[in-house]
Amino acid sequence: MTTERVFYDDAYLARCEAQVLRADERGILLDRTVFYPLGGGQPADTGVLKADDGRELAIMDVRKGDAGEILHVTSPVGDALRSGDRVIATIDWDRRHHHMRMHTCLHVLSAVIPAGVTGGSVRYDSGRLDFDLPDQVLDRAQIEERLNNLIEGRYAVAPSWISDEELASRPELVKTMSVKPPVGMGSVRLLEIAGVDLQACGGTHVANTGEIGRVLVTKVENKGAHNRRVTVAFAPDQ
Repeated sequence: MTTERVFYDDAYLARCEAQVLRADERGILLDRTVFYPLGGGQPADTGVLKADDGRELAIMDVRKGDAGEILHVTSPVGDALRSGDRVIATIDWDRRHHHMRMHTCLHVLSAVIPAGVTGGSVRYDSGRLDFDLPDQVLDRAQIEERLNNLIEGRYAVAPSWISDEELASRPELVKTMSVKPPVGMGSVRLLEIAGVDLQACGGTHVANTGEIGRVLVTKVENKGAHNRRVTVAFAPDQ
């Protein structure tokens, strides 16, 4: 049973109505959700499911299940939910928005450093990308300046979709070397920063680079013969 991913249509929507399809030890399956599941280096959303009768469950984790399912892992408050219950799903918006800003920032970073990406992660106030750059030295201050210039340029950010076949014919749209976007469902989601970056991505992002705010490149490290790790964080006033 595929879960409708409401966050694909509107990453700024913090809540939605939904129906419980199944509830068991694996988690709660809804027909639709605003909760982003763990994946693509981005942490899962947390929040609350509230039933019509006032019962509440705290959502501590969200995972991808089988055949397009999204499973909400709970820490129960009150009685457990049952199949057929109507709920209001509400995410921790502050947490989500920080992830949106940082995830978009890492896309900009991948445009500043045009190399294959071997790994990465998004956190609440920081993030990192690992680049396949053997025998190269990266200048931390130069990266930070170029990154903030693009952020301050207020470039529009928007998703789109292409077919599996088109993605296969355009390998430049996949920057991640170790993790490939999911195919086989007919279409793949792209994230475009107008004039800056275009790549396959299923995460949540802000609508304009200016919303990221100023960032600092806090560390540049060598992680093996090929990997160069660049870590960024929101500036203290952001």
